[in-house]
Amino acid sequence: MLDGPFAWRTAAREDAAAVRTLTRAAYAKWLPVIGREPKPMGADYDVAVKEHRIDLLDLDGALVGLVEMVRAGDHLLIVNVAVAVDRQGKGLGHRLMARAEDIAAESGLAELRLYTHNMFADNIRLYQRLGYRIDREEKIADGAVVHMSKRIDDAQTE
Repeated sequence: MLDGPFAWRTAAREDAAAVRTLTRAAYAKWLPVIGREPKPMGADYDVAVKEHRIDLLDLDGALVGLVEMVRAGDHLLIVNVAVAVDRQGKGLGHRLMARAEDIAAESGLAELRLYTHNMFADNIRLYQRLGYRIDREEKIADGAVVHMSKRIDDAQTE
C-alpha cells in the first residue's frame, strides 16, 4: 500500500515526457504477451496532455501513477491507467480507478468505459473486481479488444 504522502495533480504540457516515460515502462511487460507495443506506448502525449484529462499521482514527490480520461458523450472513457513498475501490485491501480469514478461523478456522468487487450488477463480481472462488466469483444489481428463498462451507481469499488 501507500507508504508516504501522496498528491494528485492534473498533467500539464511540461508533464508530457514524464507521462510517456511512465506509460512506456508500465506497459513494457505486455510486449512479449502480444508481440507488439500496446497502444498507450505509442501515444502522442504532447497532444494527450492538451486534449485529455490526465491525473497524476505523486508519492513522496515522485510520479507513481496516472489515469488518462476523456469525456465521450454520456460517459467517461478511461484511455490509459499506468503504475510505476516498482509500485505495481500495491493498490495504486485501485486508487487510480477510483479517481476516474470521482471525476465522472463530478462531471455528472454515471458511466465509465474502458478497453483492453484480451491477453491482459490481470487487468481484466482487476476491472471486474472493481465492478466493470465485459460489454463486447472486437477481433483484431493479434487477439481481441475487450470493451468494458461500469455504472457508478451499480457497484462499489474495493
